[in-house]
Amino acid sequence: MLHLGGGALTLARYTAATRPRSRQQVAEIDTALTELVRTELPLDRSWQIRVRGGDARAVLDRTPEGSTDLVIADVFAGARVPAHCATVEFVRLAARALTGTGRYTANITDGGQLAFARAQAATLLAVFPEVCLIADPAVLRGKRFGNLVLAAAHTPLPLTDLTRRLAADPAQARLLHGRDLADFTAGAGPVPDARAVQSPAPPPKAFD
Repeated sequence: MLHLGGGALTLARYTAATRPRSRQQVAEIDTALTELVRTELPLDRSWQIRVRGGDARAVLDRTPEGSTDLVIADVFAGARVPAHCATVEFVRLAARALTGTGRYTANITDGGQLAFARAQAATLLAVFPEVCLIADPAVLRGKRFGNLVLAAAHTPLPLTDLTRRLAADPAQARLLHGRDLADFTAGAGPVPDARAVQSPAPPPKAFD
């Protein structure tokens, strides 16, 4: 498993605790943060977690082909997804790193007309045949700024299981796939490096 963006290593810790045999690599550009976290909250020695300092795309570019089952892109510069980590070329690097049955996921933020999110969905659809998007209905309606999660693969996604889990979760979320996702991305096209833009800045107190 390759984490692009590790922050406080929360997801890596959760994965190690729930799937102790998982081998994980974390790429985080903010080495001061990861060093502080590892000093104050040391990783269990039994966990197979390797933390590397570096830019997410640079690490992905060096990742061997077909070497990982899961790539998780949770890349932020401050509160915004960097432009160079939101393009077709970036997603192709992720696809190259995956095994044949591997999956790619990306956490992004957007609001309003959701132009960034629509373009990101179109970008994934240009690389993967299977893509879905999960978000709070209020975010999808443009009522508030928030997170959206994209998942993609070359093989069918576990949509039935995802839908069941979302229905059982106290936090409301909606899954878009197939025709619903096509309608969501209507008018948006994949984003190449030449036209890359970072995600929009959140409005004041968006995550209070």
